[in-house]
Amino acid sequence: MTIHLNTQDDLDDAIRALVNLDPRLQPILEVAGMPALRRRDPGFAGLAAIVCGQQLSTKAAAAIWGRVSTAFDPFHHDRIRSARADRLGRLGLSAAKIKSLKAIARELSEERLNLDVLAEEDADAAHNTLTSLPGIGPWTADIYLLFCLGHGDAWPAGDLAVQEAMRIGLGLKARPTVKEMQPLAEPWRPLRGAAAHLWWSYYHAIKKREGVLPSQPKTNAAPKPKSAAKAKSASKAKSVSNAKGVSNKARVAKGSPAGKTIAARKKPVARPRTRS
Repeated sequence: MTIHLNTQDDLDDAIRALVNLDPRLQPILEVAGMPALRRRDPGFAGLAAIVCGQQLSTKAAAAIWGRVSTAFDPFHHDRIRSARADRLGRLGLSAAKIKSLKAIARELSEERLNLDVLAEEDADAAHNTLTSLPGIGPWTADIYLLFCLGHGDAWPAGDLAVQEAMRIGLGLKARPTVKEMQPLAEPWRPLRGAAAHLWWSYYHAIKKREGVLPSQPKTNAAPKPKSAAKAKSASKAKSVSNAKGVSNKARVAKGSPAGKTIAARKKPVARPRTRS
């Protein structure tokens, strides 16, 4: 049985079922609080937005996706398929991301891929369908299943924040590997997706930073403003240094039972699904 996390009530019910199923999660919930449901656009637009943001800071990803979605409004796979690569490149997309988006658009256009059906598939089967596409890695596939399709059992085993949260919350000696994450989450089927939401919320509570997105390279901090006196002194020193032919160098700092529980609580409501 596939459970969907389409509303906050769905997630709340799933979290309560998980805690009843695995008492180890009760103290995790007490620290994390009930996680808030996060959803993104489904279909090609949702998947394309995640692809555009891969390996980028949140700010950079939002800027690029803003340009792409504005340039192709309405956003449709046929328009991306026929778009010139140099035009997409000028919007900020790398060659690899252009190749990936065009390949996905081609699969959709030729009806070899149906994103609508993935919401009803077994989470592992849906994951494998997505990762068979060019440029779609495990993390991208799981984030799409969770946040765009609301798949209740998608499990982002490669997410570093979930791994670290589980290391701390379960008292593990080391951060679990992707391979080790699979058996650890097995007791939470078919609600592994809800468990991921809980672990992200726990990570945020203990680390005081967002954990839903992967670790991003830190951008160089903007230089602190100098006082007028220091600025004048620095300018004079630079002039003297340049006059002597010496270049200034910047210093570098070193530096499953659960499914039955939910089914018993509420009758399933038929909802239109949009799945990858």
